[in-house]
Amino acid sequence: MNERDEIHHSLISKLLPNTIVNRHETKGLILAFLCAFTMFVAYSILRPIRETMGVTSGVSSLPWMFWSTLGLTLVAQPILGKLMTKVRLATLLPRIYTAFAFVLLAFYAWFLLQSDHTWISRAYFIWVSVLNLLVVSLFWSLMADTFTEEQAGRMFGVIAGGLSLGGLVGSLLAGWLAEVIGTINLLLVSAALLWNAGFLMTKVTLWRAGEGGNVPISHVDEKLTGNALDGFSQIFRSPFLMGVALFVVLLTSATTILYVEQNRIVGEFVASTDARTALFGKIDFGVQLAALVGQFFFFGPLMRRWGLDIVLATSPVLMMGAFLVLWKSPSLSVVIAAMVVRRVSEYAFAKPSRDLLFTGVSRSEKYRAKSVLDTFVYRGGDAVSASMYQGATVAAGHSIAGMSGMAVSAVWLVVSLWLASKFRRQRADSEVTLGERSTHVKAAA
Repeated sequence: MNERDEIHHSLISKLLPNTIVNRHETKGLILAFLCAFTMFVAYSILRPIRETMGVTSGVSSLPWMFWSTLGLTLVAQPILGKLMTKVRLATLLPRIYTAFAFVLLAFYAWFLLQSDHTWISRAYFIWVSVLNLLVVSLFWSLMADTFTEEQAGRMFGVIAGGLSLGGLVGSLLAGWLAEVIGTINLLLVSAALLWNAGFLMTKVTLWRAGEGGNVPISHVDEKLTGNALDGFSQIFRSPFLMGVALFVVLLTSATTILYVEQNRIVGEFVASTDARTALFGKIDFGVQLAALVGQFFFFGPLMRRWGLDIVLATSPVLMMGAFLVLWKSPSLSVVIAAMVVRRVSEYAFAKPSRDLLFTGVSRSEKYRAKSVLDTFVYRGGDAVSASMYQGATVAAGHSIAGMSGMAVSAVWLVVSLWLASKFRRQRADSEVTLGERSTHVKAAA
């Protein structure tokens, strides 16, 4: 370790006393954190615009926009799977980020060349909804491939903090730069940041192959074997991955119920587009600030003291309480508070703990199955739950967000506890198998 790394390790130890980081892990943690931060600044600049477009399109149009997003995800998933069999992962992942940056440049040109932005806005909403899942999914696939389960338990909260800090900075930049350089020009800023995130991802793969030492250097240059649709078959063959899929569907169902309810109430009580954008920007800022505190100071200690069961169960328990309050008082302030609780609990607890589950699966599953779960299954949950919730609301003649949300969260809690138990059993079986192999090798020697 050189002098600079020693300084970085000392600084991390002082800033994050609850996080245990070994000296040889410092550089990898910093690179992963910076990659997460840069990526999410880029996305958070785009998100307030997307939310405003969703409200402007009307609550009734949200289900078909979610279905369109699912359709685009279904097209993108096999293409991504095919690329993983043709291109080295160390090359492919950064190039995907670069490709997304060029798509933003294409949207920028489209906005400038066409005066009527109606369909551009809808296309933008759908594309950004796919982008945010793909870039985050690929990042966490790399993290699960880079760090061991033990390292993930210590450091994933801090790395996830890079996402929240990026969201904090991105929402501030969006609110400030929109008036300084104009909304359309924000696309250029986001494109530059996505390119930089791809560069940092390359640095992470090089660290993993060298100083990180958790994956043989040949793996950095590997292509994945199999075919483009293996991710789907891997999920159906594994009860554990099916459980993760159900976890994702329940999470997205709770999210979509709140999202539809939020858009309905904001559309009724907040009249102007600028006021809606400002409101969503403030919500984003509060969410990222609270999530940042949870990721930096609570995720690691909770994992060490209480284990995966409690951390995985935190989000559904909090959401049951939030939906109970929403059921009793369906107002603008309550639905916003519930949305903040949902997003904070996901970013601070559900997301890093869910990604930790993938440290115990095969390398192919970390990229293929995880990508399907984080994109197709996630957006499928959005589309189905949005349509079902809208139909149930119409049939009932009033909003049923509170009751339906509590039911979904209760099932989500049961699935969370089952997943944590299943993960522990799989790790125990794996350790027994490794111990038996070691004994056989010694005996043969």
